[in-house]
Amino acid sequence: MIKTLHYPCAGADTLLIMLPGAGITAEDFAAQGMVAALQARRGVAVIAAAPDIALYLENGVTAALHEQVVAPALARGIKRIWLLGISLGAMGALLYATVHQQYLENIFLIAPFLGTKGTVAELARAGGIAPWRAAQSCATNPEQNLLAWLQVYVAAGAGQPALYLGYATQDRFAAAHAMLAACLPPARVAAVPGGHDWPSWRALWQQMLALLDG
Repeated sequence: MIKTLHYPCAGADTLLIMLPGAGITAEDFAAQGMVAALQARRGVAVIAAAPDIALYLENGVTAALHEQVVAPALARGIKRIWLLGISLGAMGALLYATVHQQYLENIFLIAPFLGTKGTVAELARAGGIAPWRAAQSCATNPEQNLLAWLQVYVAAGAGQPALYLGYATQDRFAAAHAMLAACLPPARVAAVPGGHDWPSWRALWQQMLALLDG
């Protein structure tokens, strides 16, 4: 199941779905000012959607997100879908894109969890995301799927959906973030000093919104 909290915006045809990471609640997005920061700039509806952790463990987050959140939104008349994920939620956003990228206009990854330490070490040994090869990997199936999608996405010119990355330079996952940043246009990457925490994520969200505004 996915817990959802709705923050409507009258007349909006765009929906941002916010996916929390482990230890983060659906309520935290509003409590930390991230919903208000977006809606102060843009007429966008928001759903904070928190999948049960079992959906990640059972590789079911993509189907559940589509069936319980995205498809009903499209049926209500939403025209544009944006995804935002923090940490594990960012992995969920990428996993959704591997199957349903045609529904997505923008993806915002904040401090994304891209794989275990072993998988990140494989990426480093390979020289980054682009030269990494799944056939020689011990990564889990979800990790392999999202990395393979990123490879195709980058090779195609990093077009649609537009993928934005925000990370803190002292984050414990920063090595993986830097490898992803190297694959993306600089105008879609935000970086701040800090760690894997809300002060960094709030600052990154403000920067990412500024990048979105151009």
